[in-house]
Amino acid sequence: MLVKITGKENNEILTANSRDIAEHFEKQHKDVLEGIRNLTAENSAVKSMFIETAYEVRGKQYPQYEMTRDGFSLLVMGFTGSKALEWKLKYITAFNEMEQELRRIYAERRKWEIERAKGVMIRHILTDTIKMKIADSPNKKFAYPNYTKMIYRAIFGKPLKELQAEMGVKPKESIREYLTAEQLKEVESLEMLVSGLINVGMGYDEIKAFVTERYSPTQLLAG
Repeated sequence: MLVKITGKENNEILTANSRDIAEHFEKQHKDVLEGIRNLTAENSAVKSMFIETAYEVRGKQYPQYEMTRDGFSLLVMGFTGSKALEWKLKYITAFNEMEQELRRIYAERRKWEIERAKGVMIRHILTDTIKMKIADSPNKKFAYPNYTKMIYRAIFGKPLKELQAEMGVKPKESIREYLTAEQLKEVESLEMLVSGLINVGMGYDEIKAFVTERYSPTQLLAG
């Protein structure tokens, strides 16, 4: 991969690696390193374009750099050779493609955040509906977890515990943190339906039969 996405969540950047550049442009890596260090020494503003890291060979650490699109452009500006133009174009294409991918990731992440916030409100609606509409009994405290299990089985076609194990959900974590935006939307939709059915006076068994009959497990796990 010519260009990769690096950095912490919500602060990702696109970078190219100095060793890959040395290989593709048929340069010695030490010469590429020297070129980078000359650039950063000449202008302090350039330093942020190059991130020094290290790689290991036989237990020994060696320096390398990850560089931004601007850093790459400055570095290879003067590169010549039979394949120089070809690789410059390939890297430009790779940066453009990964920029689109990063935009897609940010859009999906924003979509997930919206669905997660909606899910909190809808979950409160379900719990409030249970409190108000289900008669008090020793088993009332199990109503919410039982409806939750029913909802996940209806959507994913398997028990909640099995689903949690497959997704690697740790103890005390919410499975919702592991769902995609589309999966969250499905859960929210069914939670609202269950809330509505409780509101009209249907009991657990009736709701389970209603949901099972009308709701086929989706292929959301593949997403």
